[in-house]
Amino acid sequence: MRIAVDPSKCQGHNRCMIFAPDVFEVDDYGFATVQDPAGTVPEERVEAVRTAVANCPELAISVLED
Repeated sequence: MRIAVDPSKCQGHNRCMIFAPDVFEVDDYGFATVQDPAGTVPEERVEAVRTAVANCPELAISVLED
């Protein structure tokens, strides 16, 4: 699984950080980004990331299935 955060949609709620703080990070402006530049999610974190995606109020996180 790979993910991406659309910076034009992210409003900085950072709910994703609650569920997967080891996958997401916050930039200097308070918006979420993905720690891994390729967007790869470790297998053991897939469920947490799916929860983060479901809780994004702006639908800014896209899932890119491998």
